[in-house]
Amino acid sequence: MPFSTLMVQGTTSDAGKTTLVAALCRLLARRGVRVVPFKPQNMALNSAVTADGGEIGRAQALQARAAGLAPHTDMNPVLLKPSSDTEAQVIIHGKVCADMNARDYHAYKSTAMAAVLESYARLRAGFDAVIVEGAGSPAEVNLRERDIANMGFAEAVDCPVILVADIDRGGVLAHLTGTLDCLSESERARIVGFVINRFRGDPALLQPGLDWLEQRTGKPVLAVLPYLHGLCLDAEDALVPEQAQRGAFRIVVPLLPHISNHTDFDALRAHPGVDLRYVRHGQPIPDADLVILPGSKNTRFDLAWLLAQGWGPAIARHLRYRGKVIGICGGFQMLGRSVIDRQGVESGVGESAGLGLLDMVTELGSEKRLALVGGRCSFADAAVSGYEIHLGTSAGPALARQAFDIDGRGEGAISPDGQILGTYLHGVFDTPDACLALLRWAGLETGVGVDLARLREESLERIADMAEPLMAALERLSG
Repeated sequence: MPFSTLMVQGTTSDAGKTTLVAALCRLLARRGVRVVPFKPQNMALNSAVTADGGEIGRAQALQARAAGLAPHTDMNPVLLKPSSDTEAQVIIHGKVCADMNARDYHAYKSTAMAAVLESYARLRAGFDAVIVEGAGSPAEVNLRERDIANMGFAEAVDCPVILVADIDRGGVLAHLTGTLDCLSESERARIVGFVINRFRGDPALLQPGLDWLEQRTGKPVLAVLPYLHGLCLDAEDALVPEQAQRGAFRIVVPLLPHISNHTDFDALRAHPGVDLRYVRHGQPIPDADLVILPGSKNTRFDLAWLLAQGWGPAIARHLRYRGKVIGICGGFQMLGRSVIDRQGVESGVGESAGLGLLDMVTELGSEKRLALVGGRCSFADAAVSGYEIHLGTSAGPALARQAFDIDGRGEGAISPDGQILGTYLHGVFDTPDACLALLRWAGLETGVGVDLARLREESLERIADMAEPLMAALERLSG
C-alpha cells in the first residue's frame, strides 16, 4: 500500500465514498495487506451490531467484510442517528451517549474528536493500512470549525486525501473545482488526486474535460470508474433507487419518515419472484400479498404518520382479503395495542395507540438492546439469524405464540389466525433458509431463497476489480 493512511472524501453525499473504501479494502486484502476501514463520524439510520457488542454504521460493517474482518466499534467511533430534523442520538464507541440537537452536538465535537483519535490510534497500531471514509462534503464551510468528519480529521492525523465525484449526477467538473475553491490552502494541498465515479459513455468525449481539470487545478485524475449495474451492497443510509418489477409476488413497505435499517429488504429486492415497492408520503396504498412495517428511529412519530396516511384501514382491508403482515422492530411495536414512552427517549413523554393487531404493549426505555442472534423459525424447519438494535420491551399474551426460537428463548409473535408476524430481528431475510421460509409463510410458493451473503461477496469482488486502475495510479503517485 502506497500510504499507511488514505482518506476518501466526496464532493457530495452518495458520491461513491463508501463503495470506493470497500473496493480498496478488498484489493489490499487480496494482496495480503492487513487493512482496516475507518469512518470518524457517520450519520445514518442503517446500523450494524459489532462483535464487541456495540453499534456502528452499516456501511462500515460492509467495508469490514471487504477487508476480511469482523465489524468493530473502532471502525466508526461516532455514529449519529437522527430522531427528528433537529436532534440525533449520539453513539460513541458503539454505545448511546446522549440525544443532542445540532447546536449542542457542535459544542460536543471536541469530546467526540478525542474518541475518534483514540480509535484511530488503536487501528493504526494494529494494521498496515487504514482506509478512511469522509462524510458528506469537505466544502461545507459552515461545519469547518471543530470538524471531525473530513478535513478536520485529515489535518489532525496528517493523511493524504483523494476526492471522488459522481459524474452520473452531472456537473462533475464544477463539483470538483468548486470543492477545491472552498478549502483552505493546506487542505487543498492534502488532496493528491481526483476520482470520477459512475461514468458511462465514450471516454474520448470526456478526455478534454479531464485535461482542463488537471490544468486548472494541478491535480491528477487518478481514475475514471465505470457505472456498475446490479450491485448488491449495503446502503449507508439513502434508499437504493427502486428497480423494475421482478416478480408477481407483491410486497409493499411504507416509507416511514424515520425508517431504519431498510437494508432488511435487500434480499427481497434481489428476489426474482418478488415485486417490492416503497409507498411514499401521499401515494396511494396498492394491493399486495404482503405488507411489511419496517424499523423506525422514532416509533411513535412514525406510527402517527402511518395512521395519518391511511395505513390503518388499508391494513385492515388487506387482512380481510387474507393478506399477510410482518412488523420488524419498530414496525413490530406498532402492531400492538400501544407504545408508551415514559422517559421521552424518542419524541417526548406520552403514549400512542397502536394498530391493535397483536395483543401486546411496548414500553420504550433508555437501555438499547444490541445483540447478534441466531435460532430457528417456529413456523418452519429453517434456521434464522439476525441482529437486534432497539429501545424498549414488549409484553402481552401475543408473545406466547412466538415467531422464532432464539438461543433458547421465544422471540416475536404470530397472530392466532397466522396472518401477522412480528419480530425484533433485523436481517431476518438475509439467510436463504429464513428468506424462503418467511416468503412461503406469506404465500409465495417457491423453491428459491436469496443468498444475500453470496451476492454481496460477488459485488465486492466486482468493485475491487473496477478499482484496480486507481490502485495502480496511487502506487505510481507514491513513486
